[in-house]
Amino acid sequence: MHLSQRFATIVLTLGLSASLVGCGFHLRGTQVSALPQEYKSIRLDLIEKAEPLKNPLSVYLADLGAQVNQADATSILRINNYELRRQLFSGKLTEVQLRLSATFTIENAQGEQLTAPRTVIAQRSYQYDIASVNTERQEEQYLIKVMQDDVAQQIVRQLHANRLPQAQVDQAQ
Repeated sequence: MHLSQRFATIVLTLGLSASLVGCGFHLRGTQVSALPQEYKSIRLDLIEKAEPLKNPLSVYLADLGAQVNQADATSILRINNYELRRQLFSGKLTEVQLRLSATFTIENAQGEQLTAPRTVIAQRSYQYDIASVNTERQEEQYLIKVMQDDVAQQIVRQLHANRLPQAQVDQAQ
């Protein structure tokens, strides 16, 4: 290999590496500041309807370095509201619109609210022909799982960004 080819290879390799780092690419598990310190030890407190969010939230939080559901957790992620809506639009084809919303807050270990309630939403829709083979229920169940995963990712991204509105402190005491 000639010296000029070797030099070109090194420059190309360094250029590609620099462009990957510049765009924010990191190998999984190598994030410098995965989660803010106050969320490194967190317990999930979900209302019964929101139980399907427990596993994806645990996985995504653990991926960012959090210790999830420890007895001595310093923070509590509380899902206060979880609502799945299904709306039908009939015509030649029937369209179903699904909307999943979850409202959450963060509390400290003593149960004092640290953040104002924040709602995240995921929406999906699908169409089906009543005259065709009925796979509508399977598609709907699949989309609900996709939306649950999406909502869990949105919550974790908001924790990661640490831009949640602070809770209003009641100063009338």
